[in-house]
Amino acid sequence: MSDDAPQIYLVTPPAFEPEAFADPLARVLDAVPVACLRLALATSREEVWVRAADALREIAHARDIPLVVERHVALAERLGLDGVHLPDGARGVRKARAALGADAILGAFCGASRHDGMNAGEAGADYVAFGPVGAGVLGDGAVADRALFVWWSEIIELPVVAEGGLTPERVAEFAPVTDFLAVGEEIWADVDPAAALRRLLAPLDPG
Repeated sequence: MSDDAPQIYLVTPPAFEPEAFADPLARVLDAVPVACLRLALATSREEVWVRAADALREIAHARDIPLVVERHVALAERLGLDGVHLPDGARGVRKARAALGADAILGAFCGASRHDGMNAGEAGADYVAFGPVGAGVLGDGAVADRALFVWWSEIIELPVVAEGGLTPERVAEFAPVTDFLAVGEEIWADVDPAAALRRLLAPLDPG
């Protein structure tokens, strides 16, 4: 990838067995440079989160990749993870920052709302994520279009993440106006997630 290409922010599947997932994850992390790994599970069972976090932390930190956890501030603090990703905009950002301290990575997903993104930044988030960038029926159906990213990259210094519904075409479209591409569901269903990631990011290859 070119030096000015957006960095890759890898997101886990919503459910996996840590032992079985270790090898595919390692292959993906070794396939392309990854800036950050997010543990994002669908379950509410604490023991599942803890077991997964323990396994992923070892794999990520061996490669100097920070591991953040989705939603669970107390879990990040307890397990010594690198930060937390909050899926509900600016709500909870100040409280999470107070709990985790200045050095923790703190991100906020803000859908397609410029207002929520600005509020999250003012509350102390280290990055703001907008999405989905592709049309779909999940949530309220709102799409974070390219114009939002253009405005953000021109006006706001806080790093921005594009996520949800990425395709090679959308990677090419959003790469010039985003700092990070969050990749997860786009690759994990493939028999070879590392190869799927390389195909997805092919537009970033200057060669």
